[in-house]
Amino acid sequence: MSTLNVLLIEDDMIEVMKLNRAVSSLKLQHNIVEANNGEEALKILENKDKLPDVILLDLNMPKINGIEFLKILKSDDRLKYIPTIILTTSSNKRDLLECFEIGIAGYVLKPLKYEDYVFKIEKLLAYWSINELITA
Repeated sequence: MSTLNVLLIEDDMIEVMKLNRAVSSLKLQHNIVEANNGEEALKILENKDKLPDVILLDLNMPKINGIEFLKILKSDDRLKYIPTIILTTSSNKRDLLECFEIGIAGYVLKPLKYEDYVFKIEKLLAYWSINELITA
C-alpha cells in the first residue's frame, strides 16, 4: 500500500479536524493537504509538480461550491485525472447524479457517528492506496 497525498477541500474546521484525527488514530501515514474552499484548492493545484493522488471534496462550500469546483477540475487536461471523491452530508439524488455525470470517483456520505466515519475513511483510503494512480 502506498502513502497517498490527499487534498481535502472542506470549509468546516471541525470536519477537517475529524479527518485528521481519523487518519492519525488509524496510524495512517498519508499526507493531508487542506484547502478551505475551491479557490484555495485551485491555487494549490497550480503547482503541477506536487499534485495530489486523490481529492476529497465537500459539496457545500462558499465562493466556489463543490460542483462548480468539479467542473473546473474536469475541464483541465492534467487535473481531470485526479480521482475526486465527494465527502458530504448531502444525500440529494440530484447532487449525486450531477457529480457522477461530471466525473467523480466516489460519493461518500459523512455518517453522524464518529466510529462509522473512521470506518468509512479507513476503507476509502485503503482502497485508493492500492490503486495504480496516474501521475500527470
